Amino acid sequence: MKPYLSLVIPVYNEEETLPLLFDAVYAALKSLPHTWEVILVDDGSVDKSVDILRLYAEKDIEHVRVVAFRRNFGQTAAIAAGIDHAQGEVIVLMDADLQNDPADISMLLERLDEGYDVVSGWRKDRKDNRLTRTLPSNIANGLISKVTGVHLHDYGCTLKAYRREVITGFRLYGEMHRFIPVFAHSVGAKILEVPVRHHARQYGVAKYGLERTVKVVLDLFTVKFLLTYSSKPIYLFGGTGVGLIGVSTFLLLFLFIRRIFYQIAVLGSPLFQMGAMFFILGFQSILMGLIAELQVRTYHESQHKPTYTVKERINMSKE
Repeated sequence: MKPYLSLVIPVYNEEETLPLLFDAVYAALKSLPHTWEVILVDDGSVDKSVDILRLYAEKDIEHVRVVAFRRNFGQTAAIAAGIDHAQGEVIVLMDADLQNDPADISMLLERLDEGYDVVSGWRKDRKDNRLTRTLPSNIANGLISKVTGVHLHDYGCTLKAYRREVITGFRLYGEMHRFIPVFAHSVGAKILEVPVRHHARQYGVAKYGLERTVKVVLDLFTVKFLLTYSSKPIYLFGGTGVGLIGVSTFLLLFLFIRRIFYQIAVLGSPLFQMGAMFFILGFQSILMGLIAELQVRTYHESQHKPTYTVKERINMSKE
C-alpha cells in the first residue's frame, strides 16, 4: 500500500549529521497514526553520506528510500527528485542539517487536516548569522511576497507540508524550490504559515551564501512571468509594444507640431531617431507576443495540457 506521508530530505555532505537525523526522524514519525516513508536524495555528496544512507536503507526496507545523484545538481533538483519519487498523499520537505526539527512534522499534519493544502514553516526565532543569512533572507521574503501576492514570512524555510495534488503539476529549476507555495497558490491551494523551531547547525557549514539572494531575485522574474503571462504572453509583449509605440507617436507628433508652428527641422533633433527606434521596437515586441501566443497554444495542445486545474469532481469520471 502507498504511504500516507512522504518525507523528502535533500542531503549534501552531511555524514556527521545523518545518524542524529535518522534518530530524530524515527522518533517523530513512529508516533504518527499514518503510514510513512522517508526519501533521502543525495545531491552528489563527496563525503560518506551515500554509504551511510545505503546502510540505513538496507536496515529499513519498508520506510527508507534513497536517490543518489551522479554529481551535485543543487537543492532544487534534489527536492524535485524527491517529489517525483514520493508516493504519499502528503509530502513534507525538510533539510538534513537538523536546523529544522522533525518533531514539528506532526503539528504541520494537524494543521493540514484543518483543511489547508499547504502548511509552511516560519523560522520565527532563527539561529543563523543575522547579517549574512537572516537579513538577506528577510529582504528576499518581502520582495517575493510583494511581487507574487503570496505573503509569507519565510520562503526559505524548507520545512513545509503539501498535499500532493497542489505540487505535482510543474517543474522546478534554478533555486525555485522556495517558490513552491507560489506555484501551489496559482492552482488555488489554501496556504497557512506557522512558526516552527529552528536550531543552530551542529556539524558542517552552511552550503549557501549571499550569492544565493541574487539567484533568488533572478528566479523571481521567471516565476512572475510564468504565473502572470505564461498563458497570455501577448499581454506582456503586446502591452510593452503598445507603450513603446505610444511614446513614439507622442515624440513624432511633438516634432511635427514644432515643425509646423516654429519651423524647426524634424531631422535635426535626436528625438526623431528615438521616436523611430521606439516605433520599431514596439512593433517587434507585438510580433514577439504573437509568436509566443502560438508557442503557448502548441505547448498546451500538443501535450493535451488543460489551461485549468480541477479540485473535485462529483458524479463524474476523471477521464
